[in-house]
Amino acid sequence: MSPDTQQWNPIHGQPYRPAPYRPERMASGESLVRAAELRERMDERRTVRHFSPDPVPEQVVRDAIACAATAPSGAHQQPWTFVLVKDPAVRRQIRDAAEQEELISYDGRLGDEWLAALRPLGTDAVKTHLTDAPALIVVFQQRYWLGPDGTKRKHYYVDESVGIAVGMLLTALHLSGLAALIHTPSPMRFLSHVLHRPENEKAFAVIPVGYPSDDCEVPDLTRKSLDQVMVEV
Repeated sequence: MSPDTQQWNPIHGQPYRPAPYRPERMASGESLVRAAELRERMDERRTVRHFSPDPVPEQVVRDAIACAATAPSGAHQQPWTFVLVKDPAVRRQIRDAAEQEELISYDGRLGDEWLAALRPLGTDAVKTHLTDAPALIVVFQQRYWLGPDGTKRKHYYVDESVGIAVGMLLTALHLSGLAALIHTPSPMRFLSHVLHRPENEKAFAVIPVGYPSDDCEVPDLTRKSLDQVMVEV
């Protein structure tokens, strides 16, 4: 049975059942080469707000989501749902609702300090990326497990688990040649309504996916150096 068709069931309360894990150890020389290549490729990743409407290979997006779903999670509860939105009408509905919230935010709800932090990025309340990009991935976090009979079980480390999964999603998309953006309209309750999500799910992020437009521009920014982000003890 393939990974895509294998049925997952909750393991809550089941006994510990270990399985052997013996991955082949990579030679140190190859490991150094791969790490350097990955570092270089990831340094090229940028958040994109100007998308081409050109379609992207749908299987690439599905595979990236599958990669994200391999992320570690608290008690292996995998508390995430990825909603792939391709319908232009639904993307338009999401944009309209998001811009209503963003107008309120940029008109004062964010506060002067937050607006000052955003100014170098050139953002505003207009979110063309939500309709220009050919696909949106709306990530929901499952605050608790909800069984078919209404049974509820608490999930643990939900924010951390979903955050890791989203990071892996962005990495997979970038390494597959696609551009993306993390968009977090606040509040995001409208996403549950628009996408008809169940009561146990809460919107975490909206991720437009596509190719950069021909006239795409990004802020002229500098990342912190390794010495500024790493401490060795």
